[in-house]
Parts: sequence; C-alpha cells; structure tokens
Amino acid sequence: MANGTARRTVVVIGGGYGGSAVAKALDEETDVVLIDPKDAFVHAAGSLRALVRPDWAENIFFPYDTLLKRGTFRRERAVAVDPGGVTLASGERIAADYLVLASGSDYPFPAKADTDLSGDALARIREAHAELAAAGRVLIAGAGPVGLELSGEIKAVWPGKHVIVTDPADELMPGFLPEFREELLRQLDGIGVELRLGTALAGEPPAEPGRLKPFTVTTTGGDAIEADLWFRCYGMRSNGGYLADGRVTARDAQGRVPVTERLNVVGHDHIYALGDLTGLAEAKMAGYAMKHAEVVAGNVLAQVRGEVPTGTYRPSPPSALLPLGPGGGVGQVPTPDGPAVLPAEQVSAYKGKDLFTGRFAELFGITRDEGTA
Repeated sequence: MANGTARRTVVVIGGGYGGSAVAKALDEETDVVLIDPKDAFVHAAGSLRALVRPDWAENIFFPYDTLLKRGTFRRERAVAVDPGGVTLASGERIAADYLVLASGSDYPFPAKADTDLSGDALARIREAHAELAAAGRVLIAGAGPVGLELSGEIKAVWPGKHVIVTDPADELMPGFLPEFREELLRQLDGIGVELRLGTALAGEPPAEPGRLKPFTVTTTGGDAIEADLWFRCYGMRSNGGYLADGRVTARDAQGRVPVTERLNVVGHDHIYALGDLTGLAEAKMAGYAMKHAEVVAGNVLAQVRGEVPTGTYRPSPPSALLPLGPGGGVGQVPTPDGPAVLPAEQVSAYKGKDLFTGRFAELFGITRDEGTA
C-alpha cells in the first residue's frame, strides 16, 4: 500500500452489482470483507431469460469465491452497523475503517431469486418454467420494465401463449420520450402482448404467483380477466433492516439512505452507500449501481492513500435498455445532444443477446460459454 502505512479494512455489506464491483476495485489496496447471505452472485438481469430458458439458467450464478484475490467473502447476514463496524447474525462484530452499504433491494420472483442458495434458486426457476410451459394464458401484473421484459421473453419462446399485462397507470414508461413509448407499444402489439393500461386488479389473483392454477380475477372497473398463471412485477423493497436502530443514519419512507454527491452517507465521511439503497432521484437499475461503485471505490482509495476524495455522482436522466426477447426491444440513452432512442437491433447487440453475462463472467474471473439465446 502507498506510503507504507497499515492496510485499511473496508467492509462491504451486500454482494450485488454495486457491492461486488466496489469490493473487486478495492481488493488490491485494502483488506476487503464482503458480506452477503447468498452463496453466489445472482445476475438478476438474466433471471427472466433463465425462467423461459432453464437450460441457460446456470449462466446467472457466479460463485463469490472467484471474485476477490486478497479479500474475504463472508456468507453471513448483517444485522446492525455502527460507525466502527458491522454486527453479523451470528453475533460476531467486524471492525471496519470504511463501510460500504450496498445491500440493494428485494423484488418478487422471477425477477430476483427468493432464496439464498443458488441450487435452490435454480430448482425454483426450473419448477416455475414447467408451470409456465403448461399455461395457455399468463397474467403479468405490472407494466414497468420488468413486466414488459418478462412478456417479451415469454413470447420469444412461446409465441402462441396469450400474455396479458396490466397496470394502473394510464401511460407506459412515464418520463421517457414519446418515440420510445411508441416503439415499445408497436413491438408489444407486434408480438401479440395484450397491454391493459389504466387497469388495476381489485385484488391479487387467488393463486400463488408462478403456479399453474386457472383463475378469474376482476379489475376495479368490473372486468374479468382469466388466466392460468400470473406473475407479480411490482413491489421493490430496500434491504436496510440492519440500519433500523438509527445509529448510522435515518431512512426515508421507502427505507432508503440519504447520501452526499460523493455517495457518503450523510454525516459520515468514511461510510458510503450505493445502488438501490440510496435515496438518489433516479431509477433503481444495476447499471447505475455499478456507476456508483466506481465513484465509491475511487473515493475510498483516495482516502486510504491520504488524498482528498473528489469523485462525485450526478443522478442519471431516464435511460433504459429494454429487451423484448433476444432480438427485440427499445432503448433510450443520454447523448450530448439529448436523449436518443435505440432500435431493436442495437438493444439486442448491447444487451438482449446475452444480457451482459459475459461482462459478469469477466468480473468474477470465470471462463464459460454463456451462449446466446
């Protein structure tokens, strides 16, 4: 380490997109301890493809033991933090010079795994695939990016399935360019997805999500929707229960943490937060979490080297790469001249073909044939 001084311990809570990236970036110059209850990183952006292509599903799991060369991975759950360290569910406390809060969020299956064991998660995906394969009519509640992407993945594998997507909002993807929304609507119509905006369900369907059990559910407008199976594609919840005692920070009504432009937790120059846990005014997306990780890693390294941290983060304008199956979809990205819409071909080339699995294989130092869909 620079200046011959003692190495600093950095504890990273959460091994998702931002946590894994920041731990990797700090591995050479600090003593990193990465804490996560899962036994493997789960590439959530590939989980919807995994549901419809279970032969491909193993590509979304990356064992943590290949991530760090010097640092330590602890398969544990953090239950409390204080300005000087982390307390684990086992009762052990790990002292830290720097803390990075990167515990992310939960989201209903199939968008995110609902178990900490990769073997169980893979079995759950395969079980749900078998149920989905037998369903003729599928209801997706929620027309955000997850619900729309799931509809496209289902239609890519089973063009004949009747897929209905409902959402209480009257507008699709608010905040995005009209051209983006128009192209999205055009493609959804082209693959035969029945999109019902301004439609709220009077109650949840009388069946567990992802289970084959024909049902009829009514909307608040009094219409009946029949389906064989449904998925919930709404309901993100921040994972910050270990902050409940308020010793480090107070959380907002959504459970999110206030951060400065340098991504410090407000009031602490040695504690950082990134990803879905932050109260930043931007969409909660993996790509943003990894941008946060770059800023956090740079600032921690500057402090460790005795320098002044100067990295800052500005919330990103609305952007998305929204695949509808391997070959479809639409994107919106910022450019110097303002936001631009990307056609299906570019979305497929950038994301849709392998859903970035190659990028994460590189991060985790794994060589594998991910294949394409």
